[in-house]
Amino acid sequence: MPSSQDFFGLKVPFLKHLGVKAEMAEGGRSRISLELRPEMLNSFEVSHGGVIMTMLDVAMAVAARTSQEHGGGVMTVDMSISFLRSAKGRIVAEGKLLRGGSSLHFCEGEAFDESGELVAKSLGTFKLRREGVAKAKAEDP
Repeated sequence: MPSSQDFFGLKVPFLKHLGVKAEMAEGGRSRISLELRPEMLNSFEVSHGGVIMTMLDVAMAVAARTSQEHGGGVMTVDMSISFLRSAKGRIVAEGKLLRGGSSLHFCEGEAFDESGELVAKSLGTFKLRREGVAKAKAEDP
C-alpha cells in the first residue's frame, strides 16, 4: 500500500488536499476512493461533478501508468464523461487500460457511490511523460 506521502509513487498535492485514497494499481487497472466532505458538494447536497471528474481522470491515469514500468506521470490528452446519477458519501473510481501504445494510452473509468451504484462513466486518452522515464532511469543505481 502506498504511503501517505505519495500516490502510487508520485507526489500529488491536489489529491492529498482532497483526501483521495490510493487503493490498488496493477496490470492496467486501478482503484481509488474518497469520502465526500461538505465543501465537495453542490447546491443539491450531492457530489460536485468536478470531484467525480477528478476521480475518474486520476483512476484512468493511474491505470495507464501500470501498463509499463513508467517512472513519470501521464498527461490527460482527452476525456469525456457521462453522469448517470448523483452521489453521496464515499466515491470509488476504477480505471482500466483499454489499449496502450508507445506514447498514447486509451482508458475507461467508472465511478460508484457508497451503495455500489454506477454514478459516472468516462473515456480518456493519456500521454506518457517521456522526461519522467529518462529521469527515473538516470536515478537508478
